[in-house]
Amino acid sequence: MPGSWLVLVANSGDGTISSFRLLDGQLHRLGVNGGVPGCSTFVVDAGRDLIYASVKGDDPGITTLALDRASGRMHPQSHLSLPDGAMNYLSLTRGATALLGASYGGGYGIIAPVDSDGVVGEATGRVDYPNLHSVRASGDGRFAYFVSLGADLIAQCAIGDDLTLQPLGPATVAAPEGSGPRHLVLNAPEDHLYVLTEFSGEVLRYRRDRYYGTLTPAGSTTAYDLEKGLGHSRFGADPLEHHYIWGADLHFSGPGQLWCSERTESTLGAVRVAPDGSVQPPESFVVTETQPRGFAVSPDGRYLICAGERSTSVSLYAIQGDQLQLLSRAETGSKANWVWFVRR
Repeated sequence: MPGSWLVLVANSGDGTISSFRLLDGQLHRLGVNGGVPGCSTFVVDAGRDLIYASVKGDDPGITTLALDRASGRMHPQSHLSLPDGAMNYLSLTRGATALLGASYGGGYGIIAPVDSDGVVGEATGRVDYPNLHSVRASGDGRFAYFVSLGADLIAQCAIGDDLTLQPLGPATVAAPEGSGPRHLVLNAPEDHLYVLTEFSGEVLRYRRDRYYGTLTPAGSTTAYDLEKGLGHSRFGADPLEHHYIWGADLHFSGPGQLWCSERTESTLGAVRVAPDGSVQPPESFVVTETQPRGFAVSPDGRYLICAGERSTSVSLYAIQGDQLQLLSRAETGSKANWVWFVRR
């Protein structure tokens, strides 16, 4: 249907992916698709209507599903087993002919080829760092960046023509000690990379050399509500028990606005990004679904949909500057934690 979006939401507790139609500011659930046990991340190749979903359980790995975007139904096509541990983040590159993955529990990251049928092959490149939480490639497919929460660093690699991962010089760039870097985004010109930290609740800014691919630290700002009295978290601590910071996800809604989620107080806030790439803290916060691990912004920047790990519903917002207007909520499933927009 022209002018509408298909929205997909992973529910790791149920091992399902829900599908919704977003039209005229309302979410309508189309259905719930099973066969993805423990799914906490997936990536969509909209050009071929394929979904690559990380699954856990007895056979952890990456399952390829065919997507019918009219109905929201999906059907398993193939599966790559990963005995060293499931992925916590997936990202496509090279025109969806290669798949990047980061494994938190396994402490490793991969790149693997994807054939014309969407079959994911064995990994052709690998990096090993503790508690890898996310990975993204540059738009030209020349470089990949893996974020290690356990080692407080970003590993920076060149992607070879043979889909190998070749460390840059230096191989890593540091995040502040004990900050727990988690998720990353590149801005549109790709001259800056931003990372949200889990333990300190900051957005870290890195300048990026677009030719050589290397990163240089360039400041930071807080991304959580300072008025809530949250303490600095640490590895292994229960953030809810100690009322600690619990940063999660971040997404651009435009060149000057970077939305961030914090799970202990269940808030969303918009970090301001200046034309020179520098960042300033949010001026206000919105309380959203309980424990918002994952959310997404529509590619046109009009809508934000947020899921909560301790909620069975998702919230749809209209983005109005640095404010969010709640438009509707819809039931999804248990431990909802990943959201994706697809044009219908």
